[in-house]
Amino acid sequence: MTALAKKLHLIDYFTLGFGVMVGTGWLVAMDNWLARGGSVGAMLGFVTGTVALFPVAYVYGMLVRAMPDAAGEVAYTARVFPEFVSFATGWTMLLSYFVVCPFEAVAAGKIAAHLFPILDSIELYRVAGQPVYLPRLALGLLVVGVMTAINYHGIRLSANFQNWATAGVFVLAITFVSAGFTRGTPANLPPFFNGNAFVSVLLVVQIVPFFMEGFEAVGKSAEEASPDFGEHHYFRAIALALVIGGLFYFVIIAAVSYAAPRQVLIHERFATATAFEKALGSHWIASVVLAAAFLSLLKCFNASMVAASRLLFGLGRRKLVHQAVAYVHPVNRTPTTAIAWLGLGTALILLGGESILVPVAEVGSVTAAVGWMAACASYARMKPSVRGRVAAYLGLAVTASLVFMKLAPGIPGHFSVYEWIAVAIWCSIGLSLHAWPAFRRSRVSPASGPRR
Repeated sequence: MTALAKKLHLIDYFTLGFGVMVGTGWLVAMDNWLARGGSVGAMLGFVTGTVALFPVAYVYGMLVRAMPDAAGEVAYTARVFPEFVSFATGWTMLLSYFVVCPFEAVAAGKIAAHLFPILDSIELYRVAGQPVYLPRLALGLLVVGVMTAINYHGIRLSANFQNWATAGVFVLAITFVSAGFTRGTPANLPPFFNGNAFVSVLLVVQIVPFFMEGFEAVGKSAEEASPDFGEHHYFRAIALALVIGGLFYFVIIAAVSYAAPRQVLIHERFATATAFEKALGSHWIASVVLAAAFLSLLKCFNASMVAASRLLFGLGRRKLVHQAVAYVHPVNRTPTTAIAWLGLGTALILLGGESILVPVAEVGSVTAAVGWMAACASYARMKPSVRGRVAAYLGLAVTASLVFMKLAPGIPGHFSVYEWIAVAIWCSIGLSLHAWPAFRRSRVSPASGPRR
């Protein structure tokens, strides 16, 4: 079997991890964050989530170092749990990466339509009351095609794109954040919380896993490290992605809240862009924000497809789904079949339009937390050092709490029927794919040979 190309360095792993974490949520979901927590509640929610995830990051750093396997959580759980647990964990984690792709593709059309209103024309149909416009759908499909092609043609191309896009996002973000802090006022910060302070922070912490997911994506490309890459650098890349990602979200929320009062932002399509536009009294700053967001969505899409395709490739290589997805292109040395299927799936979900944005974020929050919980449980059973055991048990407590907060009916912000339907559909697909290899093996036995 052709091996994956070994071409990645520390900066590549950082930008891949950061790329999955930071997409366009800070633009398209800012109004939702402020509505959930208020200015201080939203900031504290992301700080709390970031700090709470440090034990999980440590566990992943140790696991990747011990098992540099593209299958990630599948490989970790396979070491200490039965095969079905390994498959279920991998399939759940795959969803958390995969859903980011249609989320960003839909966001591309939403951002472009803000700059070019003509894109909001030629309504094709409606989903959950939200119109799906032909030009926006076409743009989203174009983004899917371009990102799929970049991933198809090699990890070095994906990594180079990721590095330059990340640098561009940082430059643009520094530009508009600096302008916002210069022209804003502390009088814009209230209300600090949305009612009760604890509940406000809790409602934000619930969605942090979806927007902070990505630091562990480093492990999905562990087999593609360059020969001179030190194994201790995996944890360094994971920690950098987590810290800088959390800091990025905190600064953006603070700058938006400082730049404009909440009451003029809460019903805006792009609260982030509106805040800076009102602070400066000029439209050019909004264009800078939207340019940063569009570049950010491309890097997030790219990084998520890298992680998702390697995980799907790992499932196929272990024969937990059809082995066809484990094919590696002999020239590009990328899992091209897995990439193609993910591109096709993204295009299909994209047909749901803007109505998928919030449910996708809610589902992604739980699936990421489930994958992290399984990784921590696996590490705890591997009898690590005292420090490792403490990190594993802390990680288990944090991730179990995150899952409980979204699934328990009595807690504000729990799953609605739409999220449960999405999870049920994904589980059904996974069970069907997992059953197919076993079915094929049962049809071919050494004694009888292939049935005709």
